[in-house]
Amino acid sequence: MLRRVLVAASLMFAATAQAQELHPLPPQPAGVAWPTQEWEEAPLPADVDRAAFDLAVTEAFGGVHERLGETRAVIVVQSGRIVFERYAAGYGRDTRLNSWSMAKSVTHALVGAAVLQGRVAVDTPMGNPHWPASDRRASITWREWLQMVDGLEYDENAEDVQNAGNARMLFGDGRRDVARWAAARPLIRDPGTHWNYSSAATILISDALTGAIVPDPRDTIDRRNRMRAWMGASLFDRIGMRPVVEFDPQGTFYGSSLVWASARDFARFGYLYLRGGVWDGQRVLPAGWVDFARTPGSDADTDVYGAQWWLTPRSGPGRPDRSLITDNAMADAFSAQGHEGQIIVVVPSKDLVMVRLGLFHGGLESWNALGAWSTRLIGAFGRRDAGRGTRAASMR
Repeated sequence: MLRRVLVAASLMFAATAQAQELHPLPPQPAGVAWPTQEWEEAPLPADVDRAAFDLAVTEAFGGVHERLGETRAVIVVQSGRIVFERYAAGYGRDTRLNSWSMAKSVTHALVGAAVLQGRVAVDTPMGNPHWPASDRRASITWREWLQMVDGLEYDENAEDVQNAGNARMLFGDGRRDVARWAAARPLIRDPGTHWNYSSAATILISDALTGAIVPDPRDTIDRRNRMRAWMGASLFDRIGMRPVVEFDPQGTFYGSSLVWASARDFARFGYLYLRGGVWDGQRVLPAGWVDFARTPGSDADTDVYGAQWWLTPRSGPGRPDRSLITDNAMADAFSAQGHEGQIIVVVPSKDLVMVRLGLFHGGLESWNALGAWSTRLIGAFGRRDAGRGTRAASMR
């Protein structure tokens, strides 16, 4: 009974105030095998704009676009099959590369798996062992943490790299206990009112999730090993992923980064979201969980972020940050994004997933170049509309 109550309470994912038309998520095409073991492959579809596509490929792998840096892998999946796959010299289909912040989207999926199992309810306070019940931070809900409207003081990318939050947390004074470091950030805004991109928020989510899954660890090694086993059984093994997930010395997985996986595995992860959290006829994520990811949060001044996934606005460049996809005709596109140009882009209207892994050393100018390149590459593919738009589920 308790499990049914928790699941019912947790199905209130997307705020009704933010309800909007979402493009339907396309079903698995008839006759196409799920890529749990191997991906099916197919030639480029006949409706691809070959001139635009070939130019984008040349820009990625020909060394002609300095701001894109080094592209190490590109995969395009359309209608369930890999239609394009290329690697730079020294990399291949089995090479695991660092997700960086694409891991935040993986953490969203892991929380979803816990919701499906009745272990987490997203509209209840998440809490942290370092906060007493009377601490205002202890009342912030899982939803608010996932949407990054928690209100904690945190600067992801300070001009002085040594003082940037993520660098300090992962590699500086927080490195031995990342959750304790994140939990020490003070509250400076009312939760739910202000979006601030925060790896610290995702670290706190990963710590709380681990506590929900492994409430009674014998030691830090047991905590890590049991959490790793649960991740495999609840998510990775079910969709055929074989990632390496890093943990800190306290047995907390770095939910904000440091998931190592192949381009094909990152494509599997994007494909899970393209298919609405269903895999081979079985539900891996709760109904509506993907819509929660691709619906803007509660800050009215933000239209580029949902819940641990980046969004494409319906008009304009996006606020407060520029959208990765620059063509508003692809407003249904949503993406996982990581440091130095790692991206998984999911485009329901084209029944498409695109993965790009690589390395650039630039800042905003390189991200703008990657966004323009991604828009050209994906824009070369034709639409595969599944039907009319549906209103974002209120999950009530």
